[in-house]
Amino acid sequence: MRSTVTDTLPPRVKRALGKLGADIALARKKRSLTIMMMAERLGVAKSTYLKIEKGDPTVAMGAYAMTFFVLGFDEALTQIVDAHRDEQGLLLDAERLPKRVRVRKPPGAI
Repeated sequence: MRSTVTDTLPPRVKRALGKLGADIALARKKRSLTIMMMAERLGVAKSTYLKIEKGDPTVAMGAYAMTFFVLGFDEALTQIVDAHRDEQGLLLDAERLPKRVRVRKPPGAI
């Protein structure tokens, strides 16, 4: 039996995707857009768009990205894994720095 993405997702990720879907639905409603209008603008079927609003992990990342664009959140997409805001990555970089730096003498130098 093959496990699906949904079966292997940690509960925390499932909740985050559910919240994302609910936030997308709220943003759509605030802009007075119907589900069909969103599906047409995204270029997807109505059923696919409904999955997005439910936070379905099987929907392609491109469909989510297009949703952000249509709703005016395309700039937020570039912030998700921004290297300058990656605190864990910055700490790892700092740990990898050498304790001291030595200048290597060219061969044959005294």
